[in-house]
Order: sequence, then C-alpha cells, then structure tokens
Amino acid sequence: METSQSNDPCTSPSPSPSSSLSSAAGGTACDLVTVPTRQGLEAVDILRRGAADAVGPVLHDDGCGTLGFLVPAGTAAGWDLPGSTCTETNGRGLRLNPEPPVEGSDWLLPPGEADLATDPVVLRRALGEAARLIEAADNCR
Repeated sequence: METSQSNDPCTSPSPSPSSSLSSAAGGTACDLVTVPTRQGLEAVDILRRGAADAVGPVLHDDGCGTLGFLVPAGTAAGWDLPGSTCTETNGRGLRLNPEPPVEGSDWLLPPGEADLATDPVVLRRALGEAARLIEAADNCR
C-alpha cells in the first residue's frame, strides 16, 4: 500500500544504540529505511536527478554495508518493500548533526544539505528502479 506522507523535517533526535531516529520532545520523529549500499546509492542517484528536495538525509553504515534513508514517522507501519527494512523510532534515535551518529557510520547526505525526510512513496519508486537497474547490469555480465 502506497500512501504519500509529507516531507517533515527531522530535528534534534537523541543518540541511541538502536540505530533508529527520532526527535526530542516537541519535534518531528523520523523512521529509517535501510537497504544494501549498492541499491541505496543507485536510489540516491535516481532521487537526486529528480526534484531538488526529493532526498533527505542519508546515513551510510560501512560496517553493515547499508544506507539508511530518513522518512517521516509512521512509515514503518506500512513499509513492505522486499530487500529493505523500515525501523520505527519509538521515541529513541540519533542526533541529526554533522557528526557521524553511530560508530562506523557517516552521513552520505548530512542534515543541513538535505533537511527534509524523504517521501516514502518517492523512495519506494526509486528503490524499485534501482533494483531493476542492478538486476539488468548483473544479467549483462
């Protein structure tokens, strides 16, 4: 089920070992869609070729080989895209600042350069297109 959600800014989350994202009291919480790095990088390229604000902050976790896209809170409840996960924040999370939020990770697109959460409908389309491009490239080998 695809439902469009607003691109609310994700502000002031506090650190947590859970690798989820949320805001401090009174702010807007964010969920985190995690995908394999290769698919995520393709999706970032697809999103950046589109509308200027189509992609929000993106976290790269080198140790796990994943990219995490910040999406509006509540996205996890309806997220069902194979090959990805969407983590609810439940009031815990990482602080959105220029510093790497978790050891072994870093911002691919840091807050400030990309202030809005990525629209989950737009992200789903980009991830699907990225998966098709990767499959086509792998089949040409």
